[in-house]
Amino acid sequence: MATATPPPPSLPPPPRHHQLRRRSFLLLPFTSSLLHPLSSSSAPLPSPPITDRVYMDFSLCPSYLRPDRPLGASSELSLCPDAEPLGRVVFGLYGRSVPITVSNFRAICASASYRGSLVHKLLPGQFFVAGKQGLRRDKGEVRPPPGLVRNVETVNPKAFELKHLQPGTLSLCLGQNDDEDDIKLDPEYHNMEFLVTTGPGPCPQLDNENIVFGTVLEGMDVITAIASFPTYRPAERIRQFNDFAVFIGDERAQVARSTWDRPLKTVYISDCGELKVTKPELTPSLP
Repeated sequence: MATATPPPPSLPPPPRHHQLRRRSFLLLPFTSSLLHPLSSSSAPLPSPPITDRVYMDFSLCPSYLRPDRPLGASSELSLCPDAEPLGRVVFGLYGRSVPITVSNFRAICASASYRGSLVHKLLPGQFFVAGKQGLRRDKGEVRPPPGLVRNVETVNPKAFELKHLQPGTLSLCLGQNDDEDDIKLDPEYHNMEFLVTTGPGPCPQLDNENIVFGTVLEGMDVITAIASFPTYRPAERIRQFNDFAVFIGDERAQVARSTWDRPLKTVYISDCGELKVTKPELTPSLP
């Protein structure tokens, strides 16, 4: 007599935590979109419209560091006897975003006040700085022209919304400003120092410290050529001694530090001005 085969034992239901884990995995994209919605504020702002254009001619002065070079106002860089032109750079300015900053910069260029200004700082792969304010024309310092207004945008948070995202970004140098303290305390002091990013990448360390107000339209090859020049960098031991001197309050250390990152070739602005165009949205032909 055949015996009945007992039915196979039924498998226990899967643990509830496995079911929840699978269900949670399936719902993860949906819940993540609810918990972390895409925010338009994290996206970079579009480039503002260009309202004005200015140009700067950059040159080298081989005789600037010669020991027999005369000192004084008569030996300012704009009168360099053996100047070697590097080329012209055309900047487009964002007058609708930061009108005061743009108006002052345009006035400085139109009055040729930047003529003879030394490129006194260069950080390879990041940016260079020019337009240091002062009275020593033979040192490549510049004076503000009459008629500049006080730039209240330097304390307006909205003026810092644009970022240093690409090479050729032009910004008012505030966080990295090298003007002496006695110059900044002068009632006639105006922020004239500016920087230009050289690439190849963005410079996020400059964001929220400097006011972006323009970009390079023509002459990026000149910016790249300036960025390739060697700079003065002291040895590690000297930097450590300098850091300690700054820590104990030795003012001489700060003076010595002002020579760091200086190009070993004398780069200066040999000419500058404003470009008048009938249609600002079009790139002008160079005069």
